[in-house]
Amino acid sequence: MHVSKAIPHTVPIGVEESDIDFMGHVNNASYLRWVQDAVIDHWRAIAPAEAVAQHLWVALKHEITYRKPTFLGDEVFATVLLEKVQGARAFYQTVIRRGEDVLAEVRSSWCCIDAATQRPARLARDVIRRFFPDYEG
Repeated sequence: MHVSKAIPHTVPIGVEESDIDFMGHVNNASYLRWVQDAVIDHWRAIAPAEAVAQHLWVALKHEITYRKPTFLGDEVFATVLLEKVQGARAFYQTVIRRGEDVLAEVRSSWCCIDAATQRPARLARDVIRRFFPDYEG
């Protein structure tokens, strides 16, 4: 298991009309899509191209705490922080913000899958080091 200080990764979120529910704010399901998009963007931005080609990520669990509603036209950002890697699993914290306002906080766990075998796969040490610069592993 590795727990360390990872570098946060921020992704702009586009609030679309299709995200808006009957109450006039973003539907809960949209937050899940945003978190998935942000985590995958984080992986693709930092992992080497060969690792991206060889591995897929599937969500195992999401725990969302909603703080404030989000509306069409809001300028929203998701900041993901990889908290730890344990075997084939990765644990993330994602904070969705509008300016200084925290709109939602999400804790999620993901499983790394080998793209060829569709089975869980551990990440190589050199890949983990890209996410955790102080990784000794």
